[in-house]
Amino acid sequence: MTQPTAAPRRPRRLVGAGAVVRRRLLVAGPVLVATSIGMFALGAASPIDPAQQYAGAAAFTADPENLAQIRANWGVEDPLPVQYARWIGNLLRGDLGWSTSRHEPVTSVVAARAGWTLLLVGTALAVVLVVSLLLGSLAAYRRGGWFDRGLRATAYAIASMPVFWLGLAAIALFALALGWLPAGGLTDVTATGTSFTDVAHHLVLPVGVLAVSQVPWFVLFVRDAVADSLRDDHVLAARARGLPGRTVLFGHALRTALLPFLTLIGTHLPELVGGAILVETVFSLPGLGAVTVQAALGSDFPLLAAITIITTTVVLAANLATDLAYAAADPRVRLDD
Repeated sequence: MTQPTAAPRRPRRLVGAGAVVRRRLLVAGPVLVATSIGMFALGAASPIDPAQQYAGAAAFTADPENLAQIRANWGVEDPLPVQYARWIGNLLRGDLGWSTSRHEPVTSVVAARAGWTLLLVGTALAVVLVVSLLLGSLAAYRRGGWFDRGLRATAYAIASMPVFWLGLAAIALFALALGWLPAGGLTDVTATGTSFTDVAHHLVLPVGVLAVSQVPWFVLFVRDAVADSLRDDHVLAARARGLPGRTVLFGHALRTALLPFLTLIGTHLPELVGGAILVETVFSLPGLGAVTVQAALGSDFPLLAAITIITTTVVLAANLATDLAYAAADPRVRLDD
């Protein structure tokens, strides 16, 4: 009697970068639509009259017919689906609307300030990556020692502190008490332009505060990942071959721990952007954070909606970049059954 043979297993196929991008786009589309609908619904539910908000103090003495004409020109009394379709159409054409709090096109506001926010977030993220990889690896290598215990205690303590409190504490210590660094702004008051050294000097505290607020989670993650990697067979074999401890740590254990670390970067990017808004507000930086707070206080829906959509798009793009980087670092994740 012959034994039944198992059905041949379907061979795995490699999924290229194009397939990953298409899958992410299929997810990104509904997310952006849902975000835009939510923002538009919240704006429509606001009791604030946009015509009176646009007129400001003059609204108290303005002719009601003029205010009614402004509402008619803006179409704020049209049915909500009509307003949403018109807003989406303008958005697809690159028209983000008119900022009622800044009294200028939203496109101009975003173009003038997005670069400074990207500089702050990008520099802080680079500092976070370098510091967390170094300190987390050293803590894992000396697991249970005084450095490991002290680092974990410090990380938990910093993680419990709000980012705005860290900013105010940094200003009180380094700007007011010691006088080492400026308390805010992008340049000196007497400066007639922006220079690299002046901007870098003013960004030390904001970048440091934003990085410190995010470092604890990355440090603890790297510490645990590297500690687990140090017990892997290939790392133990490297130790058995007599390789130096630095080579074993950074050349073998850390390389294995970097794969899940890439995912952590993508998941924590929204928190990093949210922290940047608070940091820019505390240090009076001319980025998107300050105008976001101003728009929220002034119920500036066009500016708030544009910043929300842009931020959501950036986060989705960062998650896509994280997936591609993960696939490039570990080809096994490109195997699809």
